[in-house]
Amino acid sequence: MTSTDILNKVGIFTSLDCEIFDKHTLRQKLNKNDILLKEGEVCKSFYFVLEGSFVQFQSKDIDEQIVDLHLNNEWMFNQESLTEQSPSMTCIRAFSKSEILSLSLNSFHFLCSKSQAFLQFGKILNQTKYRTSLYDSSLNPSDKYKFINNTKPELTRAFPLKIIASYLKITPETLSRVRAAN
Repeated sequence: MTSTDILNKVGIFTSLDCEIFDKHTLRQKLNKNDILLKEGEVCKSFYFVLEGSFVQFQSKDIDEQIVDLHLNNEWMFNQESLTEQSPSMTCIRAFSKSEILSLSLNSFHFLCSKSQAFLQFGKILNQTKYRTSLYDSSLNPSDKYKFINNTKPELTRAFPLKIIASYLKITPETLSRVRAAN
């Protein structure tokens, strides 16, 4: 995927914008279970998933509570930590062998100073709208499963039942029943 393809997902950018973007991003390869962001660290970058999958979670005692799931061709970051420059309350871990494009916050600010087109990144900062719809509404387990199948159907193919259940805040047994009924 080229920088033009990546930026076209955000908005309208010139070829010069794409060249500048290329010079200020870094490609990284990660192995399964590599940690991209640890709890307590400040998130200092936006990450675009070129290939692979990631789990964003909070540790609760010995369990991991899934906060978000990330797949190919999407931006990921810890929003609160990135925007407030505060310690992250979540961890981002590679669920599979992956490749990402990293854009540091400092580079992002530089890009905005060179071209106002990069202000369109405000759209990706509003990613919590999707999660808010999923958790703040009074969706029952079946509705939650239908919601993710309608908005991000790849999730149910890329992640095991236990992770999807944690993400939906339901038990794996409940999710099994919901899947059987659909």
